[in-house]
Amino acid sequence: MIAKINNFEIDLSKPIDISIPLSNTDENPIAWYIEKPEIKPVVFGDWIGKVSEGKSSTNFNNIFFNPHGHGTHTECLGHITNDFYSINQSLKQFFFLAKLITVEPTKIGDDFVITKESISTSLNVTKSEAIIIRTLPNQKEKKSRKYSNTNPPYLSEDAAIFIRESEIQHLLIDLPSVDKEHDEGKLLAHKAFWNVKDTHNLNPDARLNATITEMIYVPDEIEDGNYILNLQIASFENDASPSKPILFKILDCRV
Repeated sequence: MIAKINNFEIDLSKPIDISIPLSNTDENPIAWYIEKPEIKPVVFGDWIGKVSEGKSSTNFNNIFFNPHGHGTHTECLGHITNDFYSINQSLKQFFFLAKLITVEPTKIGDDFVITKESISTSLNVTKSEAIIIRTLPNQKEKKSRKYSNTNPPYLSEDAAIFIRESEIQHLLIDLPSVDKEHDEGKLLAHKAFWNVKDTHNLNPDARLNATITEMIYVPDEIEDGNYILNLQIASFENDASPSKPILFKILDCRV
């Protein structure tokens, strides 16, 4: 089915899912020192909400998970502010012109850092609303990696400022955070991207409608370039929600 989004033609029958599904198995990726998600049937006395147990006509599961630590998620600036802001209120549009780039983090001391230079050389003059960052090496193990206490690569403050100043509203990355794992709570990239100067007294020009999506996975066969992004979230009144970013190739190759 051919559709026109933002004046670009896409084929809705050929979605490219770059999310990582949430499961209660050891294959689920984990960050931030928590255990794997729990998905298990409700139990009332001798009644079990599982058809295969023979005591229920429906499967009726409780799910316990953390959106930040258990897979692909999208967050708003409420993730770092004293006052409450909800991703469900911040994200009101869901289709965007996006640029997929592949970068190799630079070794700086004991860290691997995505620098402003690596971002700026990969972007072109196309006016993108979203940027999708695939990091090298791009092993399939990203879909099940246990990130806690591994000091993963992260985005430099200068790179985050450059992305913000490029008027990109939505940042997607295949890492558990845009910031260094142990950074003494500085959160320099988060603050720079959202233009948050004081987390307790929000400045008027903070970017209330900008989002960060972390822990995506973009397979190697997906080429760098321009796409239409459909950024799907669940309707949680929370700073973050599990999400399902979908890419569509643009049929008009003049972009």
